Parts: sequence; C-alpha cells; structure tokens
Amino acid sequence: MFDLSDYSQAQRERLVYIDFRLYFTGVVSRTDLMDRFGVGAAAATRDFAQYREIAPDNTELDTVSKLYVMRETFSPLIVHSPERVLATLSQGFGYGLDSDEKPVIPHATVSLLSKPNAEVLAPITRAIHQKKVVKISYTSSSGQSVREIVPFAMGCDGMRWHVRAYDRKRDRFGDFVLTRIGRAEIQKGERPRDPETPANDDQWNRMLELPLVPHPDKKSAELVKLDYEMQDGVLKLRVRAAMAGYVLQQYHVDCSPNHNIKSEAYRLWLKDPLALYGVDSSKLAPGYQPPN
Repeated sequence: MFDLSDYSQAQRERLVYIDFRLYFTGVVSRTDLMDRFGVGAAAATRDFAQYREIAPDNTELDTVSKLYVMRETFSPLIVHSPERVLATLSQGFGYGLDSDEKPVIPHATVSLLSKPNAEVLAPITRAIHQKKVVKISYTSSSGQSVREIVPFAMGCDGMRWHVRAYDRKRDRFGDFVLTRIGRAEIQKGERPRDPETPANDDQWNRMLELPLVPHPDKKSAELVKLDYEMQDGVLKLRVRAAMAGYVLQQYHVDCSPNHNIKSEAYRLWLKDPLALYGVDSSKLAPGYQPPN
C-alpha cells in the first residue's frame, strides 16, 4: 500500500476515487473527478499528476480517448473493502445529494422491505451518539405501549433494522424494531444509569465463534466451501450473542443437532449447536433445540 499521509483529507479522497475507478472500471477521466467533487479542470489535472507521481505504474493517458486507463502493472493505493466497493458500484460514490448520482455499473439487488422512518431514526441515533434516554411509543405482539429506552447501538438482520437498548419498562436489554416505533423523543436532562450502560449488556458483549460447515445432507459441498471461503471445510463465524439468532436465521443455517431441516435453502449446518448455549437470541436459530 502507498503512504497518503502527506496529503489533505480532500486530496486523499480524490486520489482514492481515481484509484477506485481505475481498479474497478479500468478507466477514469478528469470529467469523472470534476463531476464527483466539483473541482475545476486545473485542479483535476493536478490530482492526476499527483496520482501518477505516487503510483507511476498504475495508469497512463490514452491520447485518443483522453481517458486515463489502468496498466497491467496496477497496484491499488489502499485496500478497497469489498462491501464498500459493491455499495459504491451499485449506489454511487457519494451520499447522493446530487440527483444525477448514478450507479457505476448496472446491477440488481434486493432492497430492504422494512424501511425505518427518518423522523424516528434521527432521534434514536442522536441519543446513541450523545448517550441520552429516549421515550418511544412501541408496538409489539402484546400491543402498543410507551417505553423509556437507553439506546446504544444499531443492528440489522438482513431484513430489518433494530436498535439495541436498555428497556426501563422490563429492566433488561433488548432489541426494538425501528419500524415498530411510532414516536421517539429524547428526554432532556435524563442520563443513563450505571446498570443501563452497554458494559452491562452481557449478550451484546459476548462474542461467539460459530463453526459452520456444508450441510451434510445436501449436495454441492465443494461449491459451498468456495462460496464462503471455508478453510479446512469450516467457516468460523464470529458474531455477538445478541445477533447470533438473527444471523443464523438470515444465512439459513440448520442449527438442529441432527441436521434434519430438509429445505434446499439450508446449505449450511451449525456443527456445534452447544455454541449457542445461554444465548438469548438462539430462539431465532432455525432448528435449534436447547440442551436438557
């Protein structure tokens, strides 16, 4: 990797953008840089000159197309996170203030059907950041109620977002689905008490290592190993106890002791179901049976 510490934050962002476009599209132009960052032609030219000074073997100017193209000797400036790369390729590089912000490549993805209201989400995230107490109206299977919660983290199970918080009504930590919150109001002057702080949430702080293997009763075990980059046929999944049930449900992991879920959707098996012992969220794990 290359040392970019001598450059300003704004310069680093533009240099990384050039690097990203070269690596994942093969070409980049001054216009790309000007449109994305709102800089002039002269500034864009300087950025490309700086990039070529840092990594002279990465790109060259095609004099016909006037595009900078990736060379075979290309080596990325930074480690590009696959998750961020895929999000950028499918959603655009920035926050999306510009209505013309477009995906970098054609794509099709499954979006969340459950989308929280920003008027609920904003006070929740402010409370997390500022360590505040929030009064919410919440609808659960037992009906609607008013709660005071102390939120400290967000979680997503792949289907919906929830907030991890201390519930003063039930005197315990739990998860609250954001779309079930009808109203959220930060309580001025209220601060979390000692038992309500994240350090006391054992389920959140407990880290598990779950051994996942290809389902013994399903075909294509070798393909499953490739899909999940399994080392020695095992994927060791590190996850918080509070999130384990959601993750296993979303990944369609058969957690039954005798791998007896027949559906073809379940291509993975939890090799050691005892890894879920004492985990509150295990009730969501497909097929899991608590030991007697």
